[in-house]
Amino acid sequence: MSSDHQPARTGEMYDYLIIGGGTAGCTLASRLTEDPNVSVVLVEAGKDVTRENASADVLSNYPGKAYFNPDYTWRGLKARLGGGRRNDPEAGRIARYEQARLLGGGSTINGLCANRGAPYDYDEWGRLGATGWDWQTVLPYFRKLERDLNFSGDLHGTEGPIAISRFPKDDWTGFVRAVTTELDRQGYQFIEDQNGIWQDGYMPVTASVDENGHRVSCAYAYLTSEVRSRRNLTVLTETLVERITFAGKEATGAILRDGSGATRSVGARETVLSCGTIHSPAMLMRSGVGPTSELSALGIECIADRRGVGRNLIEHPVISVSCLLDRSARMHNPARHHTQAHFRYSSGVEECPEGDMSLAIIARSGWHAMGYRIGTLYVWVNKSYSQGSVRLSTGSADVEPVIDFRMLSDERDMRRLREAFRYVVSLAQSESVSRISSTAFPANYSDRVRRYSAPGLGNHVIMQIFASMLDALPAMRPWLLKKFVTEGATLSEIIRDDVVLENYLTNCVTGVWHPVGTCRMGEKNDPLAVTDSSGRVYGVNRLRVCDASLMPSIPCANTNLPTIMVAERMADLIKNERATISNPNVVLAG
Repeated sequence: MSSDHQPARTGEMYDYLIIGGGTAGCTLASRLTEDPNVSVVLVEAGKDVTRENASADVLSNYPGKAYFNPDYTWRGLKARLGGGRRNDPEAGRIARYEQARLLGGGSTINGLCANRGAPYDYDEWGRLGATGWDWQTVLPYFRKLERDLNFSGDLHGTEGPIAISRFPKDDWTGFVRAVTTELDRQGYQFIEDQNGIWQDGYMPVTASVDENGHRVSCAYAYLTSEVRSRRNLTVLTETLVERITFAGKEATGAILRDGSGATRSVGARETVLSCGTIHSPAMLMRSGVGPTSELSALGIECIADRRGVGRNLIEHPVISVSCLLDRSARMHNPARHHTQAHFRYSSGVEECPEGDMSLAIIARSGWHAMGYRIGTLYVWVNKSYSQGSVRLSTGSADVEPVIDFRMLSDERDMRRLREAFRYVVSLAQSESVSRISSTAFPANYSDRVRRYSAPGLGNHVIMQIFASMLDALPAMRPWLLKKFVTEGATLSEIIRDDVVLENYLTNCVTGVWHPVGTCRMGEKNDPLAVTDSSGRVYGVNRLRVCDASLMPSIPCANTNLPTIMVAERMADLIKNERATISNPNVVLAG
């Protein structure tokens, strides 16, 4: 166990207990302890991370090694991905689903993409019952969190903790240039600022990377050495929270378990759950807040019957097409981010907003030798509607919840990803891309790919041998790729008709690690809402949620920046409430 101060003693009381030291938890702990009269304990199940002890893989702006290091994620966490269509709930594969388990959460190991989404997304939250989360209200918090190194003005912040930068167009590889040349030919425009005016086009990736080319994690951007020296902040890492404790309908704290297996209780005047979209609903249900019938079946006493806990699980469904690149088109800098450009476009499907599709143009598809030889077109439904669930199979904190995304169960998502796959096939086979690529092939994040993506000497050697064979034996490339990479599928076979393509998508779709929605905000009379617009859990007192699980719908964005925004605004809401209780005449921002 790591702690900035003495370990919490049994019965010790804090003003705020924050369960989960991820993106939202670190942000919230930093902001709340700005008031020296407020005491906060932040509890994280994973390892401590500071700027001083962060590994080179974490600090690097190439995230491939950090993300696939099993020491940084929850082991044993799996999910059913595609499925739920045509009355076949068992369709789709079950695969490992990586979620961060270390201080800073996803911000410490994610892909670094730092975009906000569309104004439409947040206005939609308001329409879905999350009053006060419209675009004009949240924009100041996006500005507050960021220190944009390239742009300023009404849309951008310049003094926040999170450095924001863009990978320059001059550095784009031959593969990225070939794809964007084809987009130019199709009439799409180049957009300098991904977080500027919302419109279709291709653009440099906006990333949480500082002036030194290093990752900016909430673990050290918000929990700086100065913040961690505050006497009113206690940070406990490698400490598991078994459940939230209650006295009647009032949350009183939690039961903690350290690395030795010893348990103790910690008390708080308010408990804030920041475990993320997967583990926050699981924590609520283990603690007695959730659907009565499901909790009773597991022998869990129901404290508050909330049917929406664990429902409304939404992700961005993604599929890929890869290209075997000529030497001239490859990326050769091992420290360079793999995704250099994004392409935002509109599907035109009825009921779907503009910019509802996103394509990452990936110059390098892995940290190993094979990764350098492969460019990937990674396309996802940026405004998805399919809903899944998180459920418990047991009340034990040592057993991961049952996750069923039901991706592509909404016909709008299946239709758009089906057409997107055909579109990226045409990009991969276009004249400009074919000049620098010998072969295009279907790619999916299979268990085999996962296994070889884990950093280590063994995988390094295996991938080096395979890559050398592809370079030395061009006549055998189609056979080698079909045998060892695509597992038998070819593009022509997949796109020959809608049935074959839809079956392929159902079995091969994966997510972009952007889950949201399982403790969603909503109106009090909405039976599936879990919290009010201030994150307070309905049916109980002194318990709040603050993370991506609050989002009523998924934004057209990588979700890290929106999650930081949620925590920034939640901190102001909490401060405002506290000040109002202390002095009813005081009103703060938020």
